[in-house]
Amino acid sequence: MSTNVKAVFSHLDCLIDAIDDLKKSGHTDFAVTAPLPRHEIEELIYEGEPSPVRWFTLTGAVFGGTMGFALCSLTHLNWPMIIPAGKPLVSIPAFIVITFEATVLFGCLFTLIGLLYYCGLPANDMDVEFEDPRLSDDVFGMVVRNLDDDAANDMKTKLDGFGAIETSTNGGSDA
Repeated sequence: MSTNVKAVFSHLDCLIDAIDDLKKSGHTDFAVTAPLPRHEIEELIYEGEPSPVRWFTLTGAVFGGTMGFALCSLTHLNWPMIIPAGKPLVSIPAFIVITFEATVLFGCLFTLIGLLYYCGLPANDMDVEFEDPRLSDDVFGMVVRNLDDDAANDMKTKLDGFGAIETSTNGGSDA
């Protein structure tokens, strides 16, 4: 049976040291929560990789710009008007505003979808250990997952050594 270990840290530096040690020891099945965004945590966990949400933004912007221009062009071609002086039916300067607005709209919508996807929202399968209300108020939390009983006891000792103010296994408190 696998065991989860929850650690609560009151200081960011203690959490950073614990994450660094876990990564160096090769343990990758853990999750971290913070009451406010901290770039130190993000850089350490993701190792400087840029967010993949930016590809959602690019895809949405290209899609939106293409669809905005196509909407204007196809509408004009389906219902042609008599335009004096031989001006083209599909006029790029006249369609720039709609194209730009569609680019921004779909870029924003796709960014929102990517953000929700990569943040795992809605969080229906969130670890029960993260339901502690203190983790959104003033302390940092870490859950190390899928440990056997001996490894869980060793992990609790290790996290206590990094300055955890509380450690527990599978929801119970052993502070």
